[in-house]
Amino acid sequence: MRHTPHLLAASITLGLAGPASAAFIDDSQAVLDARNFYFNRDFRQDGAAQSKAEEWAQGFILRLDSGYTEGSIGVGVDAIGLLGIKLDSSPDRVGTGILKSDREAPRRAQDEYGELGLTAKLRASNSTLKLGTLQPLLPALMRNDSRLLPQTFRGAWLNSNEVEGLSLDLGRIDRVNQRDSSDNEQMSVFNGGKRNIVLGSAKTSDEFLFAGGRYQWTPELATSYYYGGLDGIYQQHLVNLVHQLSLGEGQSFKSDIRFARSTDDGGSNVDNDAFGALFTYRLGGHGFGAGYQQLSGDTGFAYIAGSDNALVNLVQINDFGNQDERSWQARYDYDFAGLGLPGLTFMTRYLSGDNVERGAGLSEGKTWERNTDIAYVVQSGPLKNFGLRLRNASTRSNIGSDLDENRLILSYSLALW
Repeated sequence: MRHTPHLLAASITLGLAGPASAAFIDDSQAVLDARNFYFNRDFRQDGAAQSKAEEWAQGFILRLDSGYTEGSIGVGVDAIGLLGIKLDSSPDRVGTGILKSDREAPRRAQDEYGELGLTAKLRASNSTLKLGTLQPLLPALMRNDSRLLPQTFRGAWLNSNEVEGLSLDLGRIDRVNQRDSSDNEQMSVFNGGKRNIVLGSAKTSDEFLFAGGRYQWTPELATSYYYGGLDGIYQQHLVNLVHQLSLGEGQSFKSDIRFARSTDDGGSNVDNDAFGALFTYRLGGHGFGAGYQQLSGDTGFAYIAGSDNALVNLVQINDFGNQDERSWQARYDYDFAGLGLPGLTFMTRYLSGDNVERGAGLSEGKTWERNTDIAYVVQSGPLKNFGLRLRNASTRSNIGSDLDENRLILSYSLALW
């Protein structure tokens, strides 16, 4: 039963034959992504159990996407192959999230790890049903792709675009495969920092339901509503408004406003309201951003462990989603295309959070984080699509670890057909 979606996808592939499969083949595409990832995280607080996490690895991501057979209901199959290879690690430096490690002490990074995911897909009109391996990027559920290999989920996902400007989603997830794992596992809620989430007897769940939609009212204005619920642990309602205001040639002002209401689902104490707003003014290649985020309630923000989330202050290390936390950010971006260097970009930001509930008799929790990101992607020639990215971050806190972090990522994307 566990492999039913994969078996279904394989059966569909074998069953395709004759003229009806022409579009299935002709519209197919295959892309190989290679990712070389060096990760170094220094733990700066006194008494840290580990002085640093430092590893180096090579990853390969092969994506095969078919077209659809002809007819009122088109049938197709997608596949994703993931492979991670250890280049450097040791038991005293594991835990970067880019390699799979043994669960028993002493923890050692495995030489390699991988996964094959298959997805059957059915299309009718402008609606698509996918069954099997999924990588949603929705407010209620966002797969994480910030390490060597992406996180994947297993389940069913229906997306409908029958009404112009309106995208609707409905789905059920039963397993997650984390970015440094090759195992499909039950899902849990993230409870790091000072989330202060208390769980009952059930610590994990095998059902996450999501539903919602996004409507593009005008080219400048879009709103969305999504529901997400991890069975027996939490329920969540998320609304979002994005508005893009043109201010003349080369100038714009973007508003991104988000609100989420999270409650328990019988097996936890989840209770949280999260408000966030991010404003960005663009002038030519410059981007100036400012954001504010405020949480209230008996717990911090709830989301599936290992995934990304919809908070505006989710950044390289922290998301500033602890109980009662207030945080702000200032951000600057620059695109060097205006100086004749297309493909070269720069970003830096600073975030500060306070008012975190640490417990009776303790002062408020505080955190700050600074990020810098420099990236270059070759635009033409034999090395077209070769990318280099350097990411640096530092954070200091009285509720978590003090960290200095560097990531160096070399990437290359090759279309096979």
